[in-house]
Amino acid sequence: MAIRQGNREQMQFLPPSIEEYVPPDAPVRVYDAFVEALDLSKLDIKIELQKEGNPCYDPKAMLKLLIYGYSYGVRSSRKLEREVYNNLSFIWLMGGLKPDHKTIAEFRRKNKEGLKKALRQCVRLCLKLDLIAGNILFVDGSKIRANASIKNTWTKEKCEKALVKIDKRIEAIIKESEAIDKEEEGLPSLVMVNQELSDAQAMKERVKEVMVELQESGEKTLNTVDKECTRVNGVHGTHAGYNAQVVVDDKNGLIVSGDAVAANNDLGQFASQVEKANGEMGKQCQVAVADSGYAWTDDLAKVDKQGIQVIVPRQRAASGKAVGEFDKRNFRYDANKNCYICPEGEILRYSGVTRKRNGRIYEIRDRKICLNCQAYGECTTAKTGRKVMRLAEEALREKLDKQLSLSENQTIYKRRQQKAELVYGHIKRNLGVSSFLMRGLEGARAEMSLLSLCFNLRRMMTSLGTTGLIQELKRRIPLKASLFYGSLSRVYLLMRFFNIDNVYLKFYRGS
Repeated sequence: MAIRQGNREQMQFLPPSIEEYVPPDAPVRVYDAFVEALDLSKLDIKIELQKEGNPCYDPKAMLKLLIYGYSYGVRSSRKLEREVYNNLSFIWLMGGLKPDHKTIAEFRRKNKEGLKKALRQCVRLCLKLDLIAGNILFVDGSKIRANASIKNTWTKEKCEKALVKIDKRIEAIIKESEAIDKEEEGLPSLVMVNQELSDAQAMKERVKEVMVELQESGEKTLNTVDKECTRVNGVHGTHAGYNAQVVVDDKNGLIVSGDAVAANNDLGQFASQVEKANGEMGKQCQVAVADSGYAWTDDLAKVDKQGIQVIVPRQRAASGKAVGEFDKRNFRYDANKNCYICPEGEILRYSGVTRKRNGRIYEIRDRKICLNCQAYGECTTAKTGRKVMRLAEEALREKLDKQLSLSENQTIYKRRQQKAELVYGHIKRNLGVSSFLMRGLEGARAEMSLLSLCFNLRRMMTSLGTTGLIQELKRRIPLKASLFYGSLSRVYLLMRFFNIDNVYLKFYRGS
């Protein structure tokens, strides 16, 4: 049987331009057309054509590099630098430009706000293409590590323990120095001992500074590497990180909003994420859905007041545990008489308020009724009889429970898992994102927006096809850019006709 073998010495006629190396339907052309269609003036990314000094790289080319690299899991600035030298699609995308890793990292650091605003333009584009309906939104969160170690996270207790340990070590070093002073002859120099003492004292000062910063900020923890990250508990243990948040549209599973917060859980995030998603779309959604991790009634009330239907189960309901016969939910509330009626038909009347969450207490006035009841011991074991607390937001809870129980809303809630959790599966598994690369809350938010944008572009290619999406994007390229690239193409054809390719290549590469 014949064997195919390669030959590195074989002479070939290669295409005369980089353009001919990439097929017309290659996915990389989508990223090129998308960035060309962006309005950089709205991204706060400045292009200074008259700037003095060494010429800077085209911001559009740098943005293309980041978006395309992130879409395929290449996020490190050093790896991106390697790709522009070795990967043909990256070489085509950059037009032969080869920025080093410091330039790439600096561009990403300086344009955090622009990366976040690029997602907004993508969402508005999807609305025009009818890929996002904006009626039903799913909110979900996941914990992602920060670019810092949990060992650098300090608490007040950790600082106190460290100071005690350092003081003991300083005392031991001083005693050791005094012992050496008594026996100077034949012993090593004191330089090493003095250096160790100096290091211990410097460490003590740093720990004291951390304690002062903890007291001034009022936070329970402080990471000395990334001061804005928090201590998060996940399935992989405790680490320094952020809570990533996404809001996904129901129609095609496209991300409307990507965010990151310094919080260990999702409580209190529902209203802010829905509001941010509505701002990105420029319209208000009709239904907002989330899992039981967002079930904080005070927060849900903010969304409900806007006329948005809220579908969020209570944590008890999500656990799947059966409701007991004498559970509070089986006590009927009579709003007209302001009382509760227990399953045995007895009346629990209002008796006062409690400081705990502004609750109202309802109880049976005659405790003998409870003590002689056949359900005593199962309903309650208190000698004063059964008591029920009604929270200030209890009416809203009951309303949300009724909404959730509707069959059509149950169907919507089941789709949440398919739409929202798919995003994190792609980001963490397919792209291998286990931690953020940029430090600080704004850096994490910029990366989350960038990852959301990349997810959307991949989904858009699936929905419209690569060629179809390229055509739609080219229709939206600003007129000035179209004229520039069209005139550049005509100059190139003239150069080809007069056989001066080398001159063109030197011009094209900026050499």
